[in-house]
Amino acid sequence: MWFCRSVDEVLKEFKVDPATGLTLTEAQTRLEKYGSNKLKGQKKKSVLQLFVQQLNDWLIFVLFAAVIITIFMGEYIDAVIILVVIILNAVLGVVQEVKAGNAIEALQKIATPKALVRRDGIVKEIDSEEVVPGDILVLETGRYIAADLRLIETVNLQVEESALTGESVPSSKHAEQVCTDEQTPLGDRTNSAFMSTLVTYGRGVGVAVGTGMQTEVGKIADILQTGEAKTPLEIRLDELGKTIAKLAIGICVVIFGVAMLQGRDLAEMFLLSVSLAVASIPEGLAAIVAIVLSIGVTNMSRHNAIIRRLPAVETLGSVNIICSDKTGTLTQNKMTVQKYFTLAGEVTIDKEDQVNPTETGQLLAKAMILCSDATYHNGEGTGDPTEIALLVLGDDLGIDRHELHENNSRVGEFAFDSDRKLMSTLVEEDGNYTVYTKGAIDNLLKIATHVLHEGQVMPMTEVHKSQFLDATERMSDKALRTLGIAYKPVAAVVPAEEMEKDLVLIGLVGMIDPPRLEVKTSVEKAKKAGITAVMITGDHKTTAFAIAHELGIADTIDQAITGQELEELSKEELDRHVNNYRVFARVSPEHKVQIVRALKDHGNIVSMTGDGVNDAPSLNTADIGVAMGITGTDVAKGASDMILTDDNFATIVTAIEQGRNIYNNIKKAVIFLLTCNLGEVVAMVVTLLIGWEAPLIATQLLWINLMTDSLPAVALGMDPGDPDVMKEKPRDPKESFFAGGAGGRAVFGGILIGALTIFAFWYGYYEHGYSPFDKNVPLETLQNARTMAFLTLVACQLYYALAMRSPIKSIFQVGVFSNLYLIASIALGLILQLLLVSIPFTQKAFRLNMPDRNGWITVVLLGLVPLIVNELYKLILRARQKG
Repeated sequence: MWFCRSVDEVLKEFKVDPATGLTLTEAQTRLEKYGSNKLKGQKKKSVLQLFVQQLNDWLIFVLFAAVIITIFMGEYIDAVIILVVIILNAVLGVVQEVKAGNAIEALQKIATPKALVRRDGIVKEIDSEEVVPGDILVLETGRYIAADLRLIETVNLQVEESALTGESVPSSKHAEQVCTDEQTPLGDRTNSAFMSTLVTYGRGVGVAVGTGMQTEVGKIADILQTGEAKTPLEIRLDELGKTIAKLAIGICVVIFGVAMLQGRDLAEMFLLSVSLAVASIPEGLAAIVAIVLSIGVTNMSRHNAIIRRLPAVETLGSVNIICSDKTGTLTQNKMTVQKYFTLAGEVTIDKEDQVNPTETGQLLAKAMILCSDATYHNGEGTGDPTEIALLVLGDDLGIDRHELHENNSRVGEFAFDSDRKLMSTLVEEDGNYTVYTKGAIDNLLKIATHVLHEGQVMPMTEVHKSQFLDATERMSDKALRTLGIAYKPVAAVVPAEEMEKDLVLIGLVGMIDPPRLEVKTSVEKAKKAGITAVMITGDHKTTAFAIAHELGIADTIDQAITGQELEELSKEELDRHVNNYRVFARVSPEHKVQIVRALKDHGNIVSMTGDGVNDAPSLNTADIGVAMGITGTDVAKGASDMILTDDNFATIVTAIEQGRNIYNNIKKAVIFLLTCNLGEVVAMVVTLLIGWEAPLIATQLLWINLMTDSLPAVALGMDPGDPDVMKEKPRDPKESFFAGGAGGRAVFGGILIGALTIFAFWYGYYEHGYSPFDKNVPLETLQNARTMAFLTLVACQLYYALAMRSPIKSIFQVGVFSNLYLIASIALGLILQLLLVSIPFTQKAFRLNMPDRNGWITVVLLGLVPLIVNELYKLILRARQKG
């Protein structure tokens, strides 16, 4: 048991040097030997299991009953056709499920947590799945632990292990401890850390002793498996489908009753009623929504937005406030120190001309380096961008960081806290101990009692404070972020709470993170879409406003407020004025929650960005929590609905645009399905109620259901995004799915398609000199009429799919060939229809005739009517909008 062995024994066992870690070659060898560091997921269903699952539906069971009845009736061809339709429907369902499953699997791969490992002497960030036994892992606050570890170094390390141990408070860890009992409970193994637990405080280093299923959490992996929950949209559509199903069954019962009263063939009418139920119930809704969501979300991941929870896609279309952090999201996240200030004066850092720092300047840079958890090698860094910039400052001032770290060892620390806004380290050098503290200059001025001036330590005076505050203000006015540094010599190791007392203030640095070039355009785009951008940052008010003003977020300084000013407002005052502010500066995580709640109380749908441990509450509170993929902690990512892989504000706006388009595509597919199904019901019900023969037989209904419920609907769901979607206002989350005239269009379209089908049926009689009311009509005439109805109904539905692409733009504005999937599905449908009436076998099987020239002209013209009517209606709408 690793927890019963000393650090040296464990390192020897795994053949690893903690200073350099494994080599890349050795890591790859071990990865091949031990496998990926991940828990085994639920066993994927085979294609056969998925196929059987598609058949496990009561409607399918009724169809199987219909097959048996048709066999007893001697209608063997009908029985075969029904079976073929059942199988084809099941195959399409399997294809859709496999596609959706693959898309979700790809997303899970993209969202794999990261781990900091030391390999070849360099600390780097890798996917946690690549961690192998023997890897040296670096632990920091806010990061989930990627494997089971034997700790080899700990500094005030605390780990949240409640998922494994049930302990409600974090466990303190001590690397030097060795357990003597191999039965030591998990909660008492203070020299170990476990996969999936969370570092809540301090830092540490450990060697991986177990990965994947060989971890403690791997032992209970079976009970951790959870199914994917349905989205609110899917639930709503499920309910809609059930309602329509009840109505359809009711209609079919009525039709069967009418048929009995009319003395029709009951076996034939039973088959027809069942087929109409199958055709009118949109059983393809759930599958289409799932595949459109999964494909859409996969496309979003290619644009740097990973959706962790599918309901977020629906919510994205309603977002009207984006609360964004400044650093890295609105800016480039490439912090660069431009100036530093000590009482000797202000110095500008010039990359071209190396600065010769004073003794105080050198101490300032040395202190900043030793009070940092970041790494920077060969132009690549890990850790906070601010800390990386401080390491680069040391390089610019000619400090040998490698030698500095060799001569100084950290023996204690007081980790950064968002309330204190400070971080302290206790460093030993040649037997001497020194505390270095960096953080917000106003907080340092409260606890520093002395200053360093011309190499001399002297008591702090009000004049000194004014000099530092003036320097801070000058830098802030130039949009520079300031950070102060102080120190004090101590006689021996002191506890954390004693570090930040009686400090000697050295100076401060001013750094800038320039705005991202693309953000200004995105802010403007968001404004046109009815979305307000709000900056929430820990920076000074003047610094934050300078960036916000440059990006077009804020116009005047009156639109900015600090956390301190926020605390002076009552809840009622904040609620009254919160919509007027565009910049919230010097705020704490508690303030963020307060701001989000106030904005939501006004009925806003709020998106909130965050990257730190303490951002989790505000991410949870927001309607859409957005975590940073690069700088974000695992805690922030775990609390979020969406992760930005590029930490870019512009990506949020792009995600909202894509979210709107995905929702619109789903809506198009659903309205199209309902319109087509209604058309079939109208045609069948009206003709039967007035005493005509059924315009379509069971096998024809099932064929139409297969054609229109799958390919064109899915193709509509894959429509390219509308470039003008961001000119619309955010969608009301309570808005009905049939709002904006969609319900009316579905009803009108269904009635129109049904009426045209009835007309085509009548025309089929008329061509042969008969009327549908006539008795003893020749079979050939009836088949001709049904052929006309069948071909017209399919043509109407296929062409109508083109009109469904936009509720207001013409097909030419949208681009006839801009959705090749839809064009292909329509072409395939038309070709299959042509083959059906051309091939003698299928002619006989579906009881069709080859129409004459006039018949084909009638089918084509009638098929185009719904498309033309819809285009004329859109023309009127566009004219009204211009008027």
